[in-house]
Amino acid sequence: MKVTIAQINTTNGDIAGNVSKILAGIEKAKADSSDIVVFPEVCIHGYTSQDWFQDRDIIEHALEPLNTIIPATVGITAIVGTIRPNTEKDGRRLYNCAAIISNGELLGFIDKTLLPEYDVFDDPRYFEPNEKPNHLFEIDGKKIGVVVCEDFWNDKTFWKERLYDVDPAEEAIQQHPDVLISINASPYNKGKIKLRCDMVAHRAKASQTPIVFVNLIGGNDGIIFDGASLIANQEGDIILQAPAFEEFIESVELDVGKPDSRGITGGEIGAIHDALVLGIKDYARKNRFSKAVLGLSGGVDSALVATLACEALGAENVLCVMMPSPFSSEGSIKDSEELVKNLGCDSRIEPISGAFETLLGQLKFTKPKKGGENLAAENMQSRLRGVILMAISNAEGRLLLSTGNKSELAVGYCTLYGDTNGGLAVLGDVLKTEVWEVCRYINQQAGKEIIPVKIIDKAPSAELAPNQFDADSLPPYPLMDKILQAYFEQKLSPEEIIELGNDRDLTYHVLNKVEHPANEFKRQQLPPTIIISKNAIGVGRRRPITHKYRRTQKL
Repeated sequence: MKVTIAQINTTNGDIAGNVSKILAGIEKAKADSSDIVVFPEVCIHGYTSQDWFQDRDIIEHALEPLNTIIPATVGITAIVGTIRPNTEKDGRRLYNCAAIISNGELLGFIDKTLLPEYDVFDDPRYFEPNEKPNHLFEIDGKKIGVVVCEDFWNDKTFWKERLYDVDPAEEAIQQHPDVLISINASPYNKGKIKLRCDMVAHRAKASQTPIVFVNLIGGNDGIIFDGASLIANQEGDIILQAPAFEEFIESVELDVGKPDSRGITGGEIGAIHDALVLGIKDYARKNRFSKAVLGLSGGVDSALVATLACEALGAENVLCVMMPSPFSSEGSIKDSEELVKNLGCDSRIEPISGAFETLLGQLKFTKPKKGGENLAAENMQSRLRGVILMAISNAEGRLLLSTGNKSELAVGYCTLYGDTNGGLAVLGDVLKTEVWEVCRYINQQAGKEIIPVKIIDKAPSAELAPNQFDADSLPPYPLMDKILQAYFEQKLSPEEIIELGNDRDLTYHVLNKVEHPANEFKRQQLPPTIIISKNAIGVGRRRPITHKYRRTQKL
């Protein structure tokens, strides 16, 4: 049996464009003499369409795109992720399903049973669960098992803890299919690619069933789907691993059972880099931006964003704006100019000292003499820069990229309506220690200094007051990031974080800064954030602004 993986990049609501990609995938599969072509979950409408799935027009016309796809399947079988109306009186108005189409005929649908509502997922808000499980079709004498995403992710022999009592994939396996196909919209986060490989290989070996696992690819707002689709044979060997973060429409012969040479390479830092580049590229492209602008401070965060933006959009489409204030060091401008030269992008200098002096006089503020002495005057500099960047964005049609990292945003070390301005928060889910690692990775891959080492090694500073450094206000990033990572990504309690070897007082200090209402107020006004981890700031984490919860140390 020959199977084509159609790992395509879809756009929410671009039904004509998405269908065009599906048709192209079908034609490629036919040219490869494939028996089956498999597409990702809800690839016709876009999986992250959110409340569009409650729109009456969307529901009423949900099946119409299939009228274009069905005739194209003459001579092949296509499994396509889509939605279909719930015609019953009760329940959610749509099913999330796989359409099984063979030789110009719609054979039927397999509806999703398990509906996730954790992290970035909110399926029960839109979809009715399948209460009449049927996961098997017979095509040309072959029994084909099909499950939709979460229905594959509940194997009791793989997971220590499960979210659901039922296991639709196991129900399909018990019917002894010749192959089990899982269509997915599984977002990227750290460790996810390896996890999927382990999960698929384990289930294939345990069930002695070949498994085809096809995943969506592409950036949708801040959610990044990495693809990395895979096929395991009945011994549990991965015989095909599709590349991550790029479209992939290729075929493999299941019966050959030997590893395919195509696949993904690189470690987790490389994957983070690729996810960020794809996130910028797709957010700009899908929102009709061809050019970007950002503030270049001479620090490592803005240097990384500038470098990623040049990779994503082309250096000729990136503008870096340097906005020195009375407290900017000479090295910050020189270092920024060196980076710009290395990248080959455009730059300009827009000083804010004059406007800053004018506003100081108008508001009768004193100029800061040390960090924290006059926060209003410090923040005014950041907000002046925000005004300049938004004006350039507005005048030139450029996407403004925000440069703050997760460590700063988590504890509120940022200025609302200043450095938080932007259309996309590129590093909003990247810890400061990870920022340094990605910068070093870029230089290592290039075999030369793209990002000057002096920028990477420079002591972090907001430069809003004389001789100001982040370390004056924050714990050392390596210590703080360990706490933040355990709290956000693992959802550990303070005592569990302390058990990992973190200082008790520091742990409670950091967590109470994270959870302070004023800092939550800031975070909820951030631009869309590119997500690279579980339970990230943004759609993956929900907290009220107004609350009186506090972490108190146990005696």
